[in-house]
Formats: sequence, C-alpha cells, structure tokens
Amino acid sequence: MQTTLCFDFGNTRLKCAVFNDGKLHTVAVLTDDSLPSIEQLINQYKPTKSILSSVINHNSTIETLLSETTRFHKLNYTSKLPFATPVGKPETIGADRLALCAASVSLFPNNHTLSIGLGTCITYNFTNKYHEFLGGGISPGLHMRFRAMHEQTALLPLVKAQHNFPLVGYDTNTNLQSGVILGISKEIDGIIEAYKEKYNNLEVLMTGGDMPFFLPHLRNKLLADPDLLFKGLYAVSECN
Repeated sequence: MQTTLCFDFGNTRLKCAVFNDGKLHTVAVLTDDSLPSIEQLINQYKPTKSILSSVINHNSTIETLLSETTRFHKLNYTSKLPFATPVGKPETIGADRLALCAASVSLFPNNHTLSIGLGTCITYNFTNKYHEFLGGGISPGLHMRFRAMHEQTALLPLVKAQHNFPLVGYDTNTNLQSGVILGISKEIDGIIEAYKEKYNNLEVLMTGGDMPFFLPHLRNKLLADPDLLFKGLYAVSECN
C-alpha cells in the first residue's frame, strides 16, 4: 500500500490528508507546524510520498524532514500541473488555488470549471476546457468580514457565524448575520451566473469549512466537496 500525506497550510488551519492507494483515508488538523507534529504523522502513517501547499510563512525545517523521509514535493508555480497557467505572473498564484484547479480539471476534464474556495478569503478559480487556468477573483471571507466590521467601527460587536437568522435582522447580531452570510451567498450566485453567461458547459465546484453556512442560500447547482483541495494535492503529487 502506498501512502501519501497531503499538507494544506492555510491562514486559518493547518491540515493533513492521508491517502492510501489513491483513496482518502482521513484528514487530521494540526495544532502547529513543528517538527514533532510532522514526525508524529510520519511515524503513524509511514508515508512513501508527501506534498505541501502553503500560503503562510511555515516552519521551513519540516520540508527537510519530509524530503529525508518521503518523496516530497512543494506545490508552486513550477510544479508539473494538469493544466497550464498562461497568466502574467504565474509565480504569484497561491498554492491553494493551484490545488483547487488541479482537482477541478481532474474531475471535469472536458468542461470549463469554476472552483470556489471558502477560506480566509473567497477565491474564484476558472479553468477553461483547454485546461488553462485564466484567473478569477478574490474577495474577503466570512470571518474576515465580521472582524472588519468590528475592528473598523466603534460600536459593532465581533460575532460568530450562525446558521439560523432572519432575512430582516431584528437586532445588531442578526443584522450582521443577514448582511454577511446572505451578502456572500448573493455574491457567489451572482458570480456563478456571470460565468455561465459567458461560458457554456461550465461545472461549478465549492470547498471550504464555511460551506454549510452558504449552501442553504445558494440557488445555483454545484459540487460541494470539503476535501476538494486535498484531492487536487494528490493529483499534483501523482504528476510530480
């Protein structure tokens, strides 16, 4: 059995997915990026390969550890990818966006795809049917919007996202919930519809821990997969 560790270091969470012979076995949330944390995963799963997607300034010594104990690859714009990146500055493309595009192209090789990542920021990532990543868009994420309203005003409180709230908020908390969650939902639907107007045969994919807050409010059909980024990382690992 061949085991691959796929690390996703985002701005909010550090996670690792374990694949056994191409099948997702489990996803672990790391408390930090220290050597002992990575060593524990290596000792537990005894991987033959590993790949890292990072958008933070992580502990660089873990790359040495992974290189010494596995066939390691760090995802970046020079990686072998199942798509091309004909953009002005490919070196500026986030590793998370590359992984999402790799997943969408692998799942829908004959379609235009729009993969939406709901992280600290919301990313809209478009690949055409010729397997070219043409870019997309980036906007503030759920918690960033709540935090910005709190930090840049004198009186608005910092609230946590909730699933149940009315369209017409009746107090400060519900006004914030309605404004942010429904606002993002309408943004997502509007962007999807704009892409559909321009591109036929479009498949839309979504991932990220905040998905459950938005899915009930979206009117467009899409593939919602919390493990989409990891599946993209595994696909890139196989290419490299």
